[in-house]
Amino acid sequence: MSRWVLHVDLDQFQAAVEVRRHPELAGLPIIVGGNGDPTEPRKVVTCASYPAREFGVHAGMALRTAARKCPDATFLPLDTAAYDEASEEVMSLLRDFGHPVEVWGWDEAYLGAEVDDPVELAERIRTVIAAETGLSCSVGISDNKQRAKVATGFGKPAGVFMLTDENWMAVMGDRPVDALWGVGPKTAKKLAGMGITTVADLAATDATTLTSAFGPTTGLWILLLAKGGGDTNVSAEPWVPRSRSHVVTFPRDLTDRGEMTTAVTELAQRALAEVVAQDRIVTRVAVTLRTNTFYTRTKIRKLDEPSTDQAVITAAALRVFELFEFDRPVRLLGVRLELAPPPGGY
Repeated sequence: MSRWVLHVDLDQFQAAVEVRRHPELAGLPIIVGGNGDPTEPRKVVTCASYPAREFGVHAGMALRTAARKCPDATFLPLDTAAYDEASEEVMSLLRDFGHPVEVWGWDEAYLGAEVDDPVELAERIRTVIAAETGLSCSVGISDNKQRAKVATGFGKPAGVFMLTDENWMAVMGDRPVDALWGVGPKTAKKLAGMGITTVADLAATDATTLTSAFGPTTGLWILLLAKGGGDTNVSAEPWVPRSRSHVVTFPRDLTDRGEMTTAVTELAQRALAEVVAQDRIVTRVAVTLRTNTFYTRTKIRKLDEPSTDQAVITAAALRVFELFEFDRPVRLLGVRLELAPPPGGY
């Protein structure tokens, strides 16, 4: 038997959960985000159903823009409790197959399996999830996580696709470098400046050229990705958060420092409440600030000693906040609390 990595990705997850409890919405354009109010400023689409995507709506788009593109869509608020519950249903079913399962979020997980026929396993996974939960998923199959993740995109929606050494370059060679999972716009732009625009171009590039441009770690990693390589390990260990964070985008740009201070305090306290509930302890505090020109910076400082004392954490967040220069109105603020490893480690 060969060892395979299967990437299981739930299709249009949040929208599908909404359809499950509101069957009358099946087949209609659905947009999930914010409080479900398309006129609400600075709120974005979290998930668009496939019918909504046909109008050009996609995740990350402003709700107001989505409403202009698809005025007849049903707009719904985020319901994190419902998505948590649905996700856990799916992950429990995946674990019941008896293979290691590594959860990567609400709607995706990796499964490592030593089987003769991974396609048969993938189809069983699809069938069981659909029958037990009413949700559909797509499954990508390969021998590593990165290639399996890419394969899932070709299987969507509700399908199965396999990428291996045999078909990797035939499928991916002519595609742009940012079709690789892990190669973002900045890296793609830099590669384009070097005359490297396709996956095949990147795979054929000399390693020394890439390490000179990107450093030894990144250079060799993106070369490995282009050749279809990646991480083969699927861990069945429970996912342990390394940080907790909260972010707020304001309905209007802030210029008053007092309002900003209040926001930072509230964000720090909300994040800390989650840390305390999980019996964890804070080691570092970070604050993110985005101006009305979308200039974004994050500053971080280590605590003198690990703590969960609200006064200590709040004071630390405010000290970090004061490190910024306030020369433009502020659009967004965020606080992230980094945590000490749990007793068993990560």
